[in-house]
Amino acid sequence: MKPTGTIETRTAGFTLLELSIVLVIIGLLIGGIFVGQSLIHTAQLNAVVSEFNRYQTSVQNFKMQYQALPGDMTNATSFWGSAGGTGSDDACSLASTSGSLATCNGNGDGTIQAENGTYGELFWFWKHLANAKMIEGSFTGSATSNGTANTATPGVNIPQSRYSPFGWNAYNGAAWANRLYSAGIFATDYGQGNLLILGAAPGVWLSASAVAAIPVKDVWSIDKKIDDGKPAQGNVMTYWNGGCTTASDQTHLEATYSLSPSSSTCVLIFLTSF
Repeated sequence: MKPTGTIETRTAGFTLLELSIVLVIIGLLIGGIFVGQSLIHTAQLNAVVSEFNRYQTSVQNFKMQYQALPGDMTNATSFWGSAGGTGSDDACSLASTSGSLATCNGNGDGTIQAENGTYGELFWFWKHLANAKMIEGSFTGSATSNGTANTATPGVNIPQSRYSPFGWNAYNGAAWANRLYSAGIFATDYGQGNLLILGAAPGVWLSASAVAAIPVKDVWSIDKKIDDGKPAQGNVMTYWNGGCTTASDQTHLEATYSLSPSSSTCVLIFLTSF
């Protein structure tokens, strides 16, 4: 018999079954996070391929409509107005034309490269495509406030990739090869083809100091998906140095990707059909 006035107390706790259920739920949540991150990353890599194909198609459509290469066309100001000067000289690229269609003329040589002492055609390329409604976005068409510095900023004068934080650059293969063999590109015969390039650090044009920033496994994955998986051959390539490949210099065209170091980073170089 319990003493009168005594209150019985019981200690509440989780049973082994309840704890097991909680641990299972936690494990499922953690697993779901990792799966979600993997799916997002896969979607970003697929977006790179889709973007490249979309830009190639956009350029081909532009050429059919205007009978010229965007950025290189000699009569762009006749369609969209001049951003300054005569429309074809250095002064044209001095003005930033964000929110305006005003632009500059290229020299009509069929290549996307530095003209008139500036990097103009590299940025007019995207400006002309956007003006013609061939791609989404609005671009300044100018490198910086003085039009001569080698500065590319995704979302400002070049397109922002869904594979953030990178943006797309355009340049002529032969001209780029002449400039950058020593900076890290393979001694591959680029011919006169134009390139689309992804992976330079935001705010910096492709130079020796801008060998950036895409993990080597991602570059290999994209190369393998749409090309031959070889960093110095085919239509998808990368720099030879910076730990991205097994090459000891730019002449080792048989090199493979260095997939072991997790910190190695690369740039993606796409040979185009235009």
